[in-house]
Amino acid sequence: MDVVYPVCCGIDVHQARRTACLRRVHEDGQVTKDVQEFDTTYPALLVLLDWLIAQHCPVVAMESTGVSGKPVSHVRAGTIEVLVGNAQDRQQRPGRKTAKADARWIAALLAPGLIRPSFVPPPAISALRDRTRTPVALVQTRSQAKNRVHKVLEDPNLTLTSVVTDLFGVRGRRMLAALIAGERAPRVLAGLA
Repeated sequence: MDVVYPVCCGIDVHQARRTACLRRVHEDGQVTKDVQEFDTTYPALLVLLDWLIAQHCPVVAMESTGVSGKPVSHVRAGTIEVLVGNAQDRQQRPGRKTAKADARWIAALLAPGLIRPSFVPPPAISALRDRTRTPVALVQTRSQAKNRVHKVLEDPNLTLTSVVTDLFGVRGRRMLAALIAGERAPRVLAGLA
């Protein structure tokens, strides 16, 4: 198989450690692999990047791992390309999984160009996505909480929504407050609606 990247690095990213395998194909065809482990702190990330630059490594690949992999793809040196690949594309290797074996496997797939990169938005777009997704997540959380309240009320057959349009409107909240305070008289509760 043709080698697209004679010098490349595969990184296996975990919450506490990053395991990097620098793979080099020499002119005589011999392949060497140098595996190093780095902490996930920012200073350790800079040491990793300095090591890659010192080794003249132009490209790095890692699987998309959510927030654990973001620092590596955000802190790029100008000379290093970071490919974030889909974990499903490379998970078909049998055998015991270790961080070192995964880093070697990622590097082995990267060398001939077999890692299909995922889209990693530029920092400005990523920040915009975070700003727009947070309100959506908050609305979803609020809706889930309201649905739980409806369920808690309907389990003992308290169907307040038959007397109020919006259980979380002014009148519905008055009824909920009365129930929480211990009021159980149906006429008193209905009067609040």
